Amino acid sequence: MKAVRFHKYGDSSVLSAEEVATPTPGPMQVLVKVAATSFNPADAALRSGAMRQFLPLELPYTTGVDLAGTVAAAGPDVTGLAEGTRVAAFLPLNTGGAAAEYALAPTEILAAVPESVDLVDAAALPATGLTAWQALFEHGELRAGQRVLVNGAGGAVGGYAVQLAHQAGAEVTASAGPRSAGRVRDYGADHVLDHTAAPVAEAANGPFDLVLHFAPSTPEEAAALAQLVADDGAFVTGTTPPGAEAGRGVRVVRMAVRSDAAQLTQLLDRVASENLRINVADRRPLAHIVDVHEEAARGALLGKTVLIP
Repeated sequence: MKAVRFHKYGDSSVLSAEEVATPTPGPMQVLVKVAATSFNPADAALRSGAMRQFLPLELPYTTGVDLAGTVAAAGPDVTGLAEGTRVAAFLPLNTGGAAAEYALAPTEILAAVPESVDLVDAAALPATGLTAWQALFEHGELRAGQRVLVNGAGGAVGGYAVQLAHQAGAEVTASAGPRSAGRVRDYGADHVLDHTAAPVAEAANGPFDLVLHFAPSTPEEAAALAQLVADDGAFVTGTTPPGAEAGRGVRVVRMAVRSDAAQLTQLLDRVASENLRINVADRRPLAHIVDVHEEAARGALLGKTVLIP
């Protein structure tokens, strides 16, 4: 089978499509015929070696952590996952493997993909959807009636966060550029701030019970956003933490997403019932993965991009 791997850390040039043996599933594993994977910033961070101090990889490493496809074979002791079953997963970062024709996945992280959900589009959901869910409800402890600011709502995580917060009964303020403002408003944002017109920390009408920060920033900009949090509220970031203590009982969380099959199942069920929208900016052949990594490095990637073997 074909797989996109790297044998050493570096820029996008270290990625190469190679012919490798199709893996055999072990106990409590399945082999998935990949319908699609999607690009995540974590893929670039793993490839560059930026994460190797706390997450060393066994090289060569097959990239790709978002997985959607069908079960091709099951390992020993696996039940209830017949050949052809539609599944999605957020693969462990240290193993990856989705940028290939076939990938191994532990059964405990697999979620069933409803028939009404496009299987290729489903590959755009796991990492970013789980990040939004965990940021809001685990770390942010969001409740109905609260006020939430989503900074970076035009991105994949932010877009899911706006939808989920709105459905949870929160008053949602979202920052987005002109290109994505209409989409974010359609997602249910009560107030949309143009981050290209003024700094979000100046334009936002705080205080907020919860601030989600999923946009590139300096520590000083993150600190200014943290000052918008109400006393005893929460500031959750997946990017830059504040450069100074927020004080006032504000909880500051720098989160890392984890695989959770139950949460991913809920997200996919919401997609199936048309209560959650997956936004795919582009579908590309897996052979274009080097171009996608290069565009992301230049800031030229237009949005969530799925890659199809």
